Amino acid sequence: MSAGRLLNLLLLLQNNDQLTASQIAEELEVSRRTVLRDIEALSSAGVPVYSVRGRDGGFRMLHTFNQSVPAIVPGLKAKQGQLRRVRVRLSPAALQLAVMYGRPEGWRRRSGPEPPADRPDWLEGSFRFDSYDGAIRELLSLGPDVEVLLPLELRDAMAEVGRRISRTHQPSTSD
Repeated sequence: MSAGRLLNLLLLLQNNDQLTASQIAEELEVSRRTVLRDIEALSSAGVPVYSVRGRDGGFRMLHTFNQSVPAIVPGLKAKQGQLRRVRVRLSPAALQLAVMYGRPEGWRRRSGPEPPADRPDWLEGSFRFDSYDGAIRELLSLGPDVEVLLPLELRDAMAEVGRRISRTHQPSTSD
C-alpha cells in the first residue's frame, strides 16, 4: 500500500462530491480492488469515508471532515512534481479553443457550485497534464478566460505569470 496513493485518494475524495470505484481507479491508475482496499485503509485510519449504494452510488467523505492536506508533499518543488489533473473554470470561448486545438487534453466537465455571478456561463472541469510548466503554457494559450481552482500551487504560479505579463506591458512613462 502506497502512502502517496492514499494521500491522492484522500485529496480526490475531499475535492469531489462523490466518485465511483471505477472513477477513482482510473484517476489513480490502479485496479478497482486496490481502490476498495485503500478506502478500507482510510476508513480504518479514522477518515470518515462512506459508500452510497445503488445506480448512482459511489464513495463520499463526510462534509464535517475538514483535515487540510497539502496538494504537494513538502520539499517537492511544484515544477518537478508530476501533475495529474488541474481543476479549472473557463469560459465557453476558452473551452471551444481547447476542443478546436485538442490541447489541453482530457477535458472532463465537473458539476460544481454555481459559477460566479459575473461569469454565469463559465464551466467547471479538469484537464490532464504531465507537468506544471506544461500546464501553465497550455492554459495560457487559451487566453484570459481560464481560472485555475486546484491545485493552489498552480493557481499561484498562474497569478505570478499574469503579474509578469502585466509588468512587461505597462505603458512607457517616457512618453
